[in-house]
Amino acid sequence: MSEDKKPEQQTSEATEEKYMRTVKSFVLRAGRMTEGQQKAMETVWPEMGLTLDRGMLNLAEVFGREAPVVLEIGFGMGDSLIEMAKHQPEKNYIGIEVHRPGVGRLLSNIEKEGLTNIRVFCDDAIEVLAQCIPDESLSTLQLFFPDPWHKKKHHKRRIVQLSLAETLRKKLKVGGQFHMATDWENYAEHMMEIMSAAPGYRNVAGDQAYSPQPEWRPVTKFQKRGERLGHGVWDLMFERTAD
Repeated sequence: MSEDKKPEQQTSEATEEKYMRTVKSFVLRAGRMTEGQQKAMETVWPEMGLTLDRGMLNLAEVFGREAPVVLEIGFGMGDSLIEMAKHQPEKNYIGIEVHRPGVGRLLSNIEKEGLTNIRVFCDDAIEVLAQCIPDESLSTLQLFFPDPWHKKKHHKRRIVQLSLAETLRKKLKVGGQFHMATDWENYAEHMMEIMSAAPGYRNVAGDQAYSPQPEWRPVTKFQKRGERLGHGVWDLMFERTAD
């Protein structure tokens, strides 16, 4: 009969288990904020910023109205999110980004454009989804040009995994869509494989087919850079089904 594990062994295993549950899909870079970005964090954030400690949100109260809610994971510097919110004022937008300069730039542009239909988290999207976004509350989830983690040994860090697909499905309304875009063909194939296997989704374009870029999705900085490098661009749109 084996001996009981020593306390230090139990601590080590618990630490390892915690690490395995929290493999990050991003690297937190320490970028410098401009004076304008910092000012926006101080003046605009109190009105437009959201934090984990608010707990599960009532989205109609957050925006002061009932409207379809679009949530974007990892909006970068936020330029495309601003364009979508400006040209689709009938929708409410929630942006999530971990890099403060990007959040500051988005907030600054929100103020410049006089937009009222965007709210912002500066937190890990996985934590935001778990703690703050009610089930069956979103009309669209967007993930545009996430880090491709192109080395095979880093594929486990790719954010699109079966576990994420199941989490997002719970947050989408029936008929709501998970819209992805990437300029890495291997990642596009990975996304297609994961989402085609995920239960409770239907590929809007048809089995194993990629969607054309919708006219309302702006061309992002990452897309322009990829196209300059000769990369293609792949959009995938999967709809939540009732079962």
